[in-house]
Amino acid sequence: MAPRIVVLISGTGSNLQALIDATHNGTLPAEIPLVISNRSKVFGLERAAKAGIPTKVLALKPYTSAGKPRTEYDTDLAQLILAAKPDLVVLAGFMHILSPAFLDQFPNTPLINLHPALPGQFDGARAIERAFEAYQKGEIRHTGVMVHRVIALVDGGEPLLVREVEIKPEDDLAALQERIHSVEHILLVEGAKLVLEDLAKKNA
Repeated sequence: MAPRIVVLISGTGSNLQALIDATHNGTLPAEIPLVISNRSKVFGLERAAKAGIPTKVLALKPYTSAGKPRTEYDTDLAQLILAAKPDLVVLAGFMHILSPAFLDQFPNTPLINLHPALPGQFDGARAIERAFEAYQKGEIRHTGVMVHRVIALVDGGEPLLVREVEIKPEDDLAALQERIHSVEHILLVEGAKLVLEDLAKKNA
């Protein structure tokens, strides 16, 4: 039986598409039983539907509007994921910080995240824009992409895979974004494969 990957998204889902393609062409021997988004009208949900993958939307706003604590949202999100019996949870552009109330629900299930920066650089939002600005000021010569384990600290978990990405003198922001995204699509698949292979060895 193929390992099961639940994917969390917030946007266009290009990294989700890389995972879907990899499961279809055999690069990533796994299945995706569920895609969850915290936003309802995003293209990533269409990508999943086109691939025949069930989707769910769980937005935070109804919780905050009703005065419910963030921990209640995180617990409900965790229960949605756990119901799909995942071997691995992948955050593919999921734009929520996950609390201990969420992470504590996964004592034995690995969670990984993709971040478009090198470890310790440009944690959090707008990482590519901030790297480009730093390059223009002469503060850095290159940037990168990492796949890391998810902990409560934003983008602070153990890096599993790291890849440097060149910034060229003629680059504008769009060119750098395109180069980084092309690396992301490869590295996320490699990271998922690495974690699943490690799991298989432990369970052997």
